[in-house]
Amino acid sequence: MTNFADLKKTRSDSFNKLNDQLKNMGTSYNNNDDNFWKPEVDKAGNGYAVLRFLPASDGEDMPFVRIYDHGFQGPGGWYIENSLTTLGQEDPVSEYNSQLWNSGIESNKDVVRKQKRRLSYTSNVYIVKDTANPQNEGKVFLYRYGKKIFEKLNDLMNPQYPGEVPVNPFDLWEGANFQLKIRNYEGYRNYDKSEFSAPAPLLADDAAMEDVWKTQHSLKELVAPKNFKSYAELKAKLYKTLGLDGRSPAPTVSAAEDDSVETNFTPKFKERPAPTVEQSLSPALASEDDDDMAFFKNLADD
Repeated sequence: MTNFADLKKTRSDSFNKLNDQLKNMGTSYNNNDDNFWKPEVDKAGNGYAVLRFLPASDGEDMPFVRIYDHGFQGPGGWYIENSLTTLGQEDPVSEYNSQLWNSGIESNKDVVRKQKRRLSYTSNVYIVKDTANPQNEGKVFLYRYGKKIFEKLNDLMNPQYPGEVPVNPFDLWEGANFQLKIRNYEGYRNYDKSEFSAPAPLLADDAAMEDVWKTQHSLKELVAPKNFKSYAELKAKLYKTLGLDGRSPAPTVSAAEDDSVETNFTPKFKERPAPTVEQSLSPALASEDDDDMAFFKNLADD
């Protein structure tokens, strides 16, 4: 257990530990949960809020968790599931993607890009200002965010220009409020204009900040094994989605102009024992986009 006085006293060590974790990194839970905060935008796609990223909760080491998932549609319906790679385990979709990527067929790589892993982060945040829902102000929520916002957090901790001082954005005393500025850019939400304010205590006194800290939600709970289906369950779901279970039309993956290449690509999986109850997080997993492509190749090489 960690008491609030220790949190304040050891925050310098916590900052160094967090930064070490960030440097060692490459870079689906229920989104309708009342504990989660989601920013709202107006009809033009614009939105504004002010958040404060909070430190690690009592009994936890890190102020954020990373979760990989997959979301894609096939002839047998949608596949929307957490990826076992979050826990450092093998996952049937990642294995299938690696087979497609290494097949030598360019169109298979297009399939991989559509069903690759998605990376998200989750932290506890204190809502300073919410223009769309003022009733959220002064409350603590879980906030799911992506690569763009995570990069802004990392940039604040590791500034690149002379004269800039590293700031721990998760610190209650010397952190900084985050101005979340959302706009619609080419049909997608864009966060480029979001920025941190000058460092300052979250609230006026320690007692008030301790009250905030005590209301934080568990992040470890989000990556508990119970939130992930077994390898066998995910494999069955993948077969259903791809139409390989006999209940829906099987997909055809074209092999360009080469008629000698088999066009019905069926995943091949090894038989595996059931996973153990105790799971541990992998400290260094592949990131997104091009890094994921290297991840698929490495799977095939193992």
